[in-house]
Amino acid sequence: MFVFKKDIPLQDLGSGVSRRVLAHDGSMMAVEVCFEKDAVGPMHNHEHEQLTYVLSGRFKFTIGEETHEVSAGDTLYKKPYVMHGCVCLEKGVLLDTFTPQRKDFL
Repeated sequence: MFVFKKDIPLQDLGSGVSRRVLAHDGSMMAVEVCFEKDAVGPMHNHEHEQLTYVLSGRFKFTIGEETHEVSAGDTLYKKPYVMHGCVCLEKGVLLDTFTPQRKDFL
């Protein structure tokens, strides 16, 4: 399967956050999430395993009881049902991979 960014609309989620659902099939899904400076990804949890790769920018991430500053090239893993969220310190883009797919994003 080929998915071309130019063919996928960017969804404005409000408050400086937008997302683009990339390739998804079977039990996996990739999602690009764009943050403006000071935008917040509120604390939440879900049934999915999630990997986040920081493509650009700088973020303060909380996963469970740990909080760290991350930047381009860093990767984060979130277990199912563990609370997590972030604050964007410098405009940036994240690449999230979920398993199973986030059907609520489709």
